[in-house]
Amino acid sequence: MTELENYISNYFGIANADLSKIGSLFTLRLISKGDYFLKKDQYSDQMGFIKSGILRIYSPDQHGNKEITQWISTQGHFVTDLSSFTFNTPARWNIQALEDCEVYIISKKRFDSIGQLVPKWPELEKLFIAKCFITLETRVFGQLSQSAEERYHQLFQTQPTLFNSVPLQYLASMLGMSPETFSRIRKKLSS
Repeated sequence: MTELENYISNYFGIANADLSKIGSLFTLRLISKGDYFLKKDQYSDQMGFIKSGILRIYSPDQHGNKEITQWISTQGHFVTDLSSFTFNTPARWNIQALEDCEVYIISKKRFDSIGQLVPKWPELEKLFIAKCFITLETRVFGQLSQSAEERYHQLFQTQPTLFNSVPLQYLASMLGMSPETFSRIRKKLSS
């Protein structure tokens, strides 16, 4: 069983026969450090599952003065501009490799065909979207209710490897703080 099939099995509870059907729809692609999985304003016609590496999801702010990191996606996670992928609208986000990545890719056309191969897929897809929404709700609530130090601490507890792999200004942006605030908190917590 591939990493992808194992993740799908654990995440969705899909039987082995259906796993191989779904897994066969993905192809493994290498994305070199600095290359893009998707660029803002393009149409997202693919979804990826990260086998290895780190992808940064970001966009310029409304004035074009700085980049806002929406998320850092790592091994074992899906990645796409969900709005563009689902509704065929221009992508709002750039998705760029921060290091060499191996990503399982499924095209929109193949994704849409899963329902023909796996009869339970409509229910499972709703579960997938619900889990994505819960992750978003949790993140929004954290941004609104936690201090900068609490957000830093939570990220450090849940994804400590990011602190050695990702430029700190990207982590600061993702946490909604300035690089100076991030550095001050980091120094305070490490002493």
